[in-house]
Amino acid sequence: MAKTLTKRDLVNKIAAECQLTQIEVFEIVQQTVDIIANTLAEGDRVVIRNFGTFQIKTVKPKVGRNPKNPGQDVPIPARSVVKFKVGKELKERVSKLTK
Repeated sequence: MAKTLTKRDLVNKIAAECQLTQIEVFEIVQQTVDIIANTLAEGDRVVIRNFGTFQIKTVKPKVGRNPKNPGQDVPIPARSVVKFKVGKELKERVSKLTK
């Protein structure tokens, strides 16, 4: 089963490897996350070489079905969502898991 890496785990690993305090690392990690979120909220994309690209895509409006009443149409409005396109190097590293 795959493990989950939390923000706290990330901070602890970076602090241990870089000999910085956890507070210093937390502030850097939080600022990084905030900048990425703010950039995406402005409609711009974020490119992290060898990792991937975060960008905003607009999903067109569509008609869904009510699971409790399948005969009833439910309009789903257009919305913006964050999409992630994996970078080449990360894709290659992850693909080795299935070999």
